[in-house]
Parts: sequence; C-alpha cells; structure tokens
Amino acid sequence: MLRGKASGFTLTELMIVVAVLGLLSAIALPRFGNMLVRSKESSTKGNLGAFRAAICIYYSDNEGIHPSAAGLPVSLTTGGRYLDAIPPAHIPVPGNHPNTIAVTDFAGAYTDVGDWMYQSTASGTLTVNCTHSDTTSHIWSSW
Repeated sequence: MLRGKASGFTLTELMIVVAVLGLLSAIALPRFGNMLVRSKESSTKGNLGAFRAAICIYYSDNEGIHPSAAGLPVSLTTGGRYLDAIPPAHIPVPGNHPNTIAVTDFAGAYTDVGDWMYQSTASGTLTVNCTHSDTTSHIWSSW
C-alpha cells in the first residue's frame, strides 16, 4: 500500500459487478419460476400414481370389482388400508385450477375442472380432469 493513496474499488468496477449480478439474476429468476410449476406437475403425477395403485390393490382385494365413483373416496380411505386421504391434484395452468381432492365420475368427456376423473364401469381408469398442456406439451388428461 502506498502512502497517501486510499485503497478501494472504483465506481467502474462496482458498476461492472452490479451489471454481472443483474445479468445472473435475469437468467436465474425465470428458471426458478419454471421449477415451481414443474414441481407441482411432478407432485400431481406422483399423487396420480399412488391413487391408481390404491385402486389396483382395492380391485385385487375385492376379486375384480372396482370401487364406484361415488364411493371411491370412502372405499379407499376407510381404515387407511389403501390411502390415508385422497391426494390433491395440483394443476398449475393458465386457468388456475384450484388444488382439489374431488373425484368426478367420467361421463364421456372431460369438463376441464382440474379434479380427478374416474371411470368405474369396466376399466377403473383414473386421470386428471384438465384439457390444458403441461410443461412438456402433454395434455393433462392423457397421463
């Protein structure tokens, strides 16, 4: 250190650091927002898998009989044998579907409500009642 000279950063150096930090945050923040959407999608996919597994176990325990759509929540959660509770559907789409545990009986078409859609007649099929696309451009109801 020289006598009489103050040490420190110049205004130019500080401005370059601020510009670099601004550039890094401009890149990171949109990616962070996308990560939140993808995490909700992954949560819904996991919940769908657990829900379908519970229906399959119920089907095998009851000798080839699927639970009815109206009785599905009660059939699967009573006593905690198959599920402790109906898992929620988190659907982060432009229509902003609310998180719900509701189950709708499939009546031939999707109503885009954002709940679970269950077809109990022959197949016991469970899907998501949403006609929007996810971040991978797949329709939610096609999962």
